[in-house]
This record gives sequence, C-alpha cells and structure tokens, in this order.
Amino acid sequence: MPIVATESIEEFFSEIVESSMRARGVSATEVATNYVVSLLKEFARPDERVETTFSRPLTFLLDEALHTSNLGERFERLRLLGDGVLYTTGFFGDHLEARGVDPQYVISIGTTAYENASSLLHGSALAVKERDSAVAKRDIFRELASKFVVFVQVINDVADTAIAGGASSAGDASAKNLLTLYERWLKTGSDTLAQTLSSHGLVPTRGGKGVLQ
Repeated sequence: MPIVATESIEEFFSEIVESSMRARGVSATEVATNYVVSLLKEFARPDERVETTFSRPLTFLLDEALHTSNLGERFERLRLLGDGVLYTTGFFGDHLEARGVDPQYVISIGTTAYENASSLLHGSALAVKERDSAVAKRDIFRELASKFVVFVQVINDVADTAIAGGASSAGDASAKNLLTLYERWLKTGSDTLAQTLSSHGLVPTRGGKGVLQ
C-alpha cells in the first residue's frame, strides 16, 4: 500500500493520527499517541513483520508468548504480537475480512497481548518498589489494550488517507484504482475516500447499496 511522499513520514502520520483522534473525539495520552505514530512509521518500511504476525494461527502465537520462560523475551513477544495485530487490523482489516478472518477474534488477541505485556510491567515494578511509580507512568500497554478498537479505527483513517493520497498523486487514476477506492469506501464510509472519488468526477451516494453517480 503506497504511502504519500513527504519530507517526514513521522510528521505525515502524526498529523493524520491527531486529526483522526480529534474527529472521533478520542482521548489518549501523548505517550500512547506517539507510540501509535512510531508503530505506523516502523511498519511503513517494507519488511516481513505483517506476514510474520499472521504466519501461524494467532492463538498459537499468543500461547507461545505467554509461556515463554524468560520474562524479557515474553514481554517482547507480547508487545510485538499486539503491535502486529493493531497495525494489520487497522491497515488491512478489509483484506482480513475477505479471507474470512473474524475481526473481533483478531482484536481480542491483540488486546490480550497488550494486557499481558502491561501485567509484566507492573509485576516488575512491584519487584522493584522504588521504580513502581515510574514504570506505571510508562505503562502505555494498558491504555493500548483498553482503547484497542479505537486505535484500530484511527489507523484505518490513516490507511484511507494514504490510499486517497496515492490516487490523487497519480493524476488520472485508473479504473481499477478507482474501483478499489470505491469498494473500500463502501466498507468504511470514509469522507476522505468520498472526497477523492468526487475529485475524479464520481459522487458516491448511499442507498440500500453504495452507488456511483
């Protein structure tokens, strides 16, 4: 999926994330917001992390992470699983549904991964009392778990903006690209996608089914 060229990809993501959160009335700490932006920036680099996340059943990956004996490795596995699920569900949710994957099942795996990562942080804090307060303040994973669905929606807005921006920068979009935009708009109802379709002379309207005029 193309990302719009910009001098700072972090700035690009930050602006969209903050705009989405304002539009949705999302209240989140600065550290959680920055974490989501950093996550988007990291996954924007071509690698195999998305494929790795879904290389095997998520239930197996979660079980393996939870039963990893080394606490540091367990935390990292849980964090990476939560990250992979959050990004993939937000950016490629329509593809998951097309493959017959239940979004709620996937979201529950990501939420559980972050919840357990949070528990590990608090467990470490209790073991070292003088660091308890500092660790608790840095515990963004509890917030990510409790607002997982909201952050999925925010990342979905980022995906819509990236897709729309890619189509706009391409000039005369092909019929295939416009159809892709339209199909995604049918699923998301995104104003950003609707505006892009309109800029190409297509006005999406909703009745019983979406219609292009």
